Amino acid sequence: MSGYALLARAWGAEVAGWDRVRTPYLDHLEGIEVKISADVPPPPRGWEVYVSTAFAGRVPGKSRAELLAELVSLRESVVVAGAHGKTTTSGMIAFCLERLGRDPAWLIGGEIPQLGGNAGTGDGWLVVEGDESDRTIEALRPRIAVVTNIDLDHHSTFASRAEVVELFDRWLEHVPTVVRGMDLEPYDGPLSVPGEHNRRNAACALAALERMDVARDEAQAVLAQFSGAARRLERRGEAGGVEVYDDYGHHPAEIEAALESLRNGGRLLVLFQPHLYSRTRHLARELAAALATADAVAVADVYPAREEPVKDVTGKLVVDALTELRPGVPVAWTPSIDDGAVYLASRSRRGDRILTVGAGDVDRAAGVLLELLG
Repeated sequence: MSGYALLARAWGAEVAGWDRVRTPYLDHLEGIEVKISADVPPPPRGWEVYVSTAFAGRVPGKSRAELLAELVSLRESVVVAGAHGKTTTSGMIAFCLERLGRDPAWLIGGEIPQLGGNAGTGDGWLVVEGDESDRTIEALRPRIAVVTNIDLDHHSTFASRAEVVELFDRWLEHVPTVVRGMDLEPYDGPLSVPGEHNRRNAACALAALERMDVARDEAQAVLAQFSGAARRLERRGEAGGVEVYDDYGHHPAEIEAALESLRNGGRLLVLFQPHLYSRTRHLARELAAALATADAVAVADVYPAREEPVKDVTGKLVVDALTELRPGVPVAWTPSIDDGAVYLASRSRRGDRILTVGAGDVDRAAGVLLELLG
């Protein structure tokens, strides 16, 4: 919502806001008054109220999705969607447009350090990271849609992968130009971001840029300089000869890709925080299989996000599955993130890499690890 507020103000709207707690995203909203309080203040008389998904049903107003649909309709837009890679692919597209002087606007679900944040307010193409988790992507009407891949990632919304496919099929019927990552070969040119998955992201980005009338050779030259999105295989530092990385991966496919990308011949230790009770219940064994290639694993408790606790669903489901899949692997059930950091720091040695991975607040363990290792 902070990005939407920034863009709406840049495009001429008068904007104010409210949140329960102050977050770093509010630091970018210079000139926009945001009240921080436990209770929702009354909106100014006559103003339209838009409510984030986090407060849907609890605060009256139109949905976040309705505001995004309006913003997309006001500009030539490209929307990047899919189960995996959409933040990085959106970032690649916006970065190339910005560096090539195309003056894009962008609304992306993660920080792009080289662009100065998750939102930009240029006068050119609008680059949007779409989200199928609540089905609202179907309301967006961009000129170009990019679907990186399709997977079942939101078990509280979809009963099967077939339902996800049906959603995308309905949406794409209304989009003039579609890029399907599943139909593209991985990009084989120079990249600064590691991993086969990022070569697939790059292929999607380049295909979209070509459809935006950007010459491929120009785009490739700039894309080679893209250093990634925050919390996507982000190197957080080194201490005691041990490198510490952080990644947002929370689905088995993403975790597997992150571990594969960080393999350098040495040991890889992982602190994993499951995200959502529904995902943990349905994918505990698959999550364990993705972690099974690590040399040591600590698993924290579930980060609930928008969900209420579910009886008997904890991170220990992943620990038990991992112990069964790979007997003898050093694995610890550490409900506390800090305890997980202590466990891995105590087992590490010079030359190791440690990865913190998950879509919750496990990233704060990187600082704890670096302090312990130092």
